[in-house]
Amino acid sequence: MKRIGLLSDTHGYWDERFAEYFAECDEIWHAGDIGSYEVAERLAAVKPLRAVCGNCDGGDLRQLYPVVLRFRCEEADVLIKHIGGYPGHYDRSIRASLFANPPALFVAGHSHILKVAYDRQLQCLHINPGAAGLQGWQKVRTIVRFTVEGKAFKDLEVIELR
Repeated sequence: MKRIGLLSDTHGYWDERFAEYFAECDEIWHAGDIGSYEVAERLAAVKPLRAVCGNCDGGDLRQLYPVVLRFRCEEADVLIKHIGGYPGHYDRSIRASLFANPPALFVAGHSHILKVAYDRQLQCLHINPGAAGLQGWQKVRTIVRFTVEGKAFKDLEVIELR
């Protein structure tokens, strides 16, 4: 069983509550637009970090983190890409890959809109954790925590950072 802390779109902003809320997690996953090497470094100091680069990330982060990250967590196949869209409206850059080999969990960021949805067609859980940074139009910053146990995703929590 692994407890995951998930965030996206920090855009270089560090909130001390990230360390507090992710302290009980086993890993932190960042769905892109990290914004600065410092934020990535600080997250990695809290717990092991898995991340993808986003469209706003510079060359230093693009050298460290891939555009697409696919891995196994417990027994679950996970795919993370910053610009990914939503069930029924996946971005063309990932759509063919998703349909050819659907993961159990697809994580995307970019929209700054928190959304958790199950794609019945792909039999895939989709999570966009919203935006954890200050840049953007969102009124409430959000992060997500959940548990991966075997192939199951459970105990999902949305945390609003006001």
